[in-house]
Order: sequence, then C-alpha cells, then structure tokens
Amino acid sequence: MSEQVDGPGMVKQFHLHLVSDATGETIHSVARACLSQFEGVEPHEHHWTLVRTTGHVEKVLASVTDHPGVVMFTIVNDSLRTVLQDGCRNLGVPCIPILDPVIATLGAYLGLESQGEAGRQHVLDAHYFERIDAMTFALNHDDGQGLWNLHNADIVLVGVSRTSKTPTSMYVANRGYKVANVPLVPGVDPPPELFALDKETGPFIIGLTKTPERLIQLRRNRLRLLAQEDDTDYVHPETVREEVAAARRLFTKNDWAVIDVTRRSIEETAAAILQRYEKDRGEDE
Repeated sequence: MSEQVDGPGMVKQFHLHLVSDATGETIHSVARACLSQFEGVEPHEHHWTLVRTTGHVEKVLASVTDHPGVVMFTIVNDSLRTVLQDGCRNLGVPCIPILDPVIATLGAYLGLESQGEAGRQHVLDAHYFERIDAMTFALNHDDGQGLWNLHNADIVLVGVSRTSKTPTSMYVANRGYKVANVPLVPGVDPPPELFALDKETGPFIIGLTKTPERLIQLRRNRLRLLAQEDDTDYVHPETVREEVAAARRLFTKNDWAVIDVTRRSIEETAAAILQRYEKDRGEDE
C-alpha cells in the first residue's frame, strides 16, 4: 500500500484520498499540516470535492480500490459517511473523519446537535461579504495606493521593498480585516497621510522588517525574473543595510509595532499581526 524509494533518506510514497462535500479547502489544509510533521514522505494525492451523492462516493471507493491508501474526509451527511466508511472498512484501508472530534466536542459543550449540512462555511452571509469588501480594500490600497482614505483601514503595513507586504495584506484581508500597505522608498519621504492617522482611533500600524542579507537575496531573484541588471543600489549591501536601519528608526520614532518576517511564512506573519492587533484593540480580553 506504500512504497519506499531508494535515495537520500529514503522516501515513503503512498496514496492519500482527500474527500470533501464542499470545496476541499479544510481537508487539504489539515492534510498539509499533518504531513509536515513527517520527514521523507511523498503522498500521491487524490482530491474529491463536492461529494454529495451516493454515486459520487462509489466513484471515490472505486479509486481507493485501484489505489489503496489513507482516506481523509469531511462529509457531514450521515448516509454518505456510512457508505464511505463501510466501503473503506471492506477494503481494509484507514478512513479518518477529521471533523468528528471537533463537532462532537462542540455539540456536547453547547448542548446542540450539528446541522449536518454540507458547505455551511461557504454560505453567502454577512461575514462572506465582509471578507469580499476587505479583499477589495486590500487590492485598492496595495503598494501605497488609495492614500486618500487610508484612515478607513483596520491595519496598515509599512516596510521596505520585498518584506512581503502585499501577500500578507491579502492573507489578513481574507480574514475580514481591511488592510493597506505602504512602501518605504529610499530618498522618498513616506506619505504624509501615514503620519496623519490617529494613534488612538485610527488604523493599527505595523512595520515589517527583514535582514539585509535575505532582502538582497530576494531582490536579486526578483531582478533576474525581470531580466534586469543586478548592479544597482537596490541590492547593494551597504545601501540595503542603511535602508533597513532607516526603516527601523522610523518605526521606533513613531512607536509602531514591528515584526521581523525573515524566518516567518506569510501565515505566521499574519498570525503575529492579528495577535498584535487584537491585543492593541483589547479584543483578546
């Protein structure tokens, strides 16, 4: 059911069937998080989304028969779950209902029963439209745009080039927060709108920084992708070091929160930003 391939460290290959009655985002994220804890594994992933009929479940089981492996699922309909679990039991393959422990615990604590409806997290409710508005805001306020209504942001990210401002803005916006990002450009004064923001009632400002060495590496890669010369101040070590130091001084002078993103993924940076934001706004009390 699994294979080992000769090579450095040996790689264990196996089939992984991810079955969802919705878009599959949840099951994919959980699978990624769990697999990251194992070294030397290489899953052959089979993605099954919008599985909402018995016929569709039978197709999944046919694939599992041809490619035996681990089955993980997020199906809330009882009859479909039974078909899938019974089929996997007959095939002798593990079948993991990843939402069950959470739903069961919440139900017991709240004294309520689960609705058992597929895709409820994707219902077009007020929270959905809030996220869409936040994403639109982030797009319109990317890289220093839309400064005229910067005060309407929840969070403003500030940093030099290649400190992951744009992807971080979009990630945080997907959580429903209106995020703007403002670049710091050598030789150019930051926009006055940034300093006009009210520190008490205005947006929460966070400075993003990164080590000069990592910035140089990222910037060189960027220039190569654009087929541009890399003999410029943009990647000159002394210039970049001063650029980072100047940004740090600006952050300190204005008493802005600072996050070093050198060793952080976008997700980790976003989590740190929201933690700081909620603490500043008293939302964690």
